[in-house]
Amino acid sequence: NEVFATRKDGSVLPIRIQGRTIDHFGKKIRVTAMSDITDQKNAEEEKEKLTKQLLQAKKMESIGLMAGGVAHDLNNILSGIIGYPELLLQTLPEDSKLKKPIEAIRESGQRAAAVVADLLTVARGVATVYEVHNIHELIQEYFDSPESDKVKSLHPEVLYKQKFIATHPDICCSSVHVKKCIMNLVINAAEAIGEKGTIVVSTHNQKNDDLAGSEQKMAGKEYVVLSVQDSGSGIADSDLEHIFEPFYTRKEMGKSGTGLGLAVVWNTMEDHDGKVSVESSNTGTCFKLYFPVNREKRRVQSDKTETEQSTDSNEHILVVDDEEQIRDIASQMLLNFGYTVHSVPSGELAIDFVKKNPVDLIVMDMLMKPGMNGYQAYKEILKVYPEQKAIIASGFSESNDVKAAIQIGAGAFIKKPYSMDQLGRVVKEVCNR
Repeated sequence: NEVFATRKDGSVLPIRIQGRTIDHFGKKIRVTAMSDITDQKNAEEEKEKLTKQLLQAKKMESIGLMAGGVAHDLNNILSGIIGYPELLLQTLPEDSKLKKPIEAIRESGQRAAAVVADLLTVARGVATVYEVHNIHELIQEYFDSPESDKVKSLHPEVLYKQKFIATHPDICCSSVHVKKCIMNLVINAAEAIGEKGTIVVSTHNQKNDDLAGSEQKMAGKEYVVLSVQDSGSGIADSDLEHIFEPFYTRKEMGKSGTGLGLAVVWNTMEDHDGKVSVESSNTGTCFKLYFPVNREKRRVQSDKTETEQSTDSNEHILVVDDEEQIRDIASQMLLNFGYTVHSVPSGELAIDFVKKNPVDLIVMDMLMKPGMNGYQAYKEILKVYPEQKAIIASGFSESNDVKAAIQIGAGAFIKKPYSMDQLGRVVKEVCNR
């Protein structure tokens, strides 16, 4: 039998009691042995915890694969819903009655693209750029954003506080994903409070020296810990082990969210070699995000967001995509910038085209069926023109082939659906190198 015993100091320890009967010079004697099984219990609990984490990781991976495939197809569809309205708005007069509904179509497409971006984050390995940022600046950028203003307008009696204690606040990260995590946690905190209450967003540095078991990979590393604490009613114990699963939500689906918010947080932290933890009681909930500290020199960030349209460009650009609609959208956008544009529907035709008609830049889709993908086609083109400039485009993630294309010379990666401004900026940047 296993029982719990109480020491003199009040602490509790697990004990195993084993008994057996022995023959002692003709007498039957009952012998009882007691042993402290604390270490065994700790090992069993750690094993159970690791098993749950492994099952959770496998579940997230399976859902991620499904989400990634869906996201790729949706992004190709959304390219038309976002791209064509943008092209139409370029030609409409300011007083046109069509302007408002077309803007509404474009905005709806952008909102759908934001949901797909969350799906891609759940899929993991999403194409993005990691740079060194000050986490305090990222927090402030979120609180200065329209998204933050909307949350504050919906919850006017919630008080928002910031406490920046971290003395080493630099992290190597995708700023878009970190700010998305902050936004999701603040929204959840505000909704958990309901009416009056307080949300505290704070930071501090923490070095994990003595960690074992499932947390051993974090031992000896220094972290910036971003905490979001609310004064709400807490999360039920039955929900705690499920809150990071995609589409798991206690809210009204479609009204309060998609059920992807915390899944995005979990996957973002996995992609950043960090960790997310949560503590909750009837007096509130605290989420903590652990980002590895980066002590390298920070990169200078550019605030430039607009692209000046060129009306006298001499560059010839080839658009390669198996989707006719996307070829048309990209071509029209680039024509508006003054470039000379050609397009073909496959990697094989792209190779044939540039052999006969050299171009300054190729905008190459990565996934094209059937036939060559973007990396394979670009590798063959480099055999003919070793200095050929290219941009890789995809509605999915930064796959190994995308990374390989960048390594052999592609100047940039652009994720679909892209806006005219995004396409113009990246094309101008690569052409000018």
